[in-house]
Amino acid sequence: MPNYILGFDGGGTSCRAAVASADGRILGRGKSGAANILTDPDTALVNIVDAARAAYTDAGIDPAHIASATAVLGLAGNNVGDAVHYVEARLPFAKAEIVSDVLIALEGALPAGDGAVASLGTGTVYVVRRNETVSYIGGWGFAVGDLGSGARLGQALLQESILTFDGIHPSSPLTEAVMAEFDDDPRAVVDFARKARPGDLGRYAPRLFAFADKGDAVAIALLTAATTSIDETLDVVVKRGGKPICLLGGLAGLYRPWIAARHQSLFVGPLADALTGSVALAARQAAAVSEMTA
Repeated sequence: MPNYILGFDGGGTSCRAAVASADGRILGRGKSGAANILTDPDTALVNIVDAARAAYTDAGIDPAHIASATAVLGLAGNNVGDAVHYVEARLPFAKAEIVSDVLIALEGALPAGDGAVASLGTGTVYVVRRNETVSYIGGWGFAVGDLGSGARLGQALLQESILTFDGIHPSSPLTEAVMAEFDDDPRAVVDFARKARPGDLGRYAPRLFAFADKGDAVAIALLTAATTSIDETLDVVVKRGGKPICLLGGLAGLYRPWIAARHQSLFVGPLADALTGSVALAARQAAAVSEMTA
């Protein structure tokens, strides 16, 4: 039985996997739940294995053979060493490396040369490649970072809804809709927010954009503040030589018209997706191992 390679793209919402032949040709794909190793490493482990098994099944390969695979996992939360070590030690693959989910996005979007990726989704993180040197900006997690992310937008919306309930700030159709969802009971909002994971909060983000398009004052104010943080980070990306820039992630298209004019001419479309990038990295890793053992 040949040894296959596995690529993963895991974040706060879902985990996608692809199994490929040694030359990087994708044979099957699978998908499962969230795989943020910082917020919930044990659930991430379960979903990683489930996605791998689904990919093998899709390819018509016995899932039991995942134990012989070489894998590259682009996962949210990878920049915290303890979480990486915890998960890597428990992965069922023959060889595995956890890398940033934005690195595999860069590999897929801009497979060669200088450039950058701004990943705008449940979290936010940026990666720059210049002269083959890769550097990262942001991606420090919901507790202290991820400015402009879907999770931060959702948190800000719930906070603003509470402020309007208390009469501290003026309400809007958006905050009224949010409070109605919780039966106009701020205690229900607090209980939800206390238990919510970043992905739970991030589900409110598209609603802000929809209400902003209708002229909702609260939505516009929250998105203006969030976009300011994105523009500030893009300024740093440009200073590091990160051109062109791919905007990726679930909120990329929604944010695009809000981003400052000075950045608009730098944006290009991706050549491929992050999962393709993870497979390409896994193929290179497997080839390097083969050369060392030849």
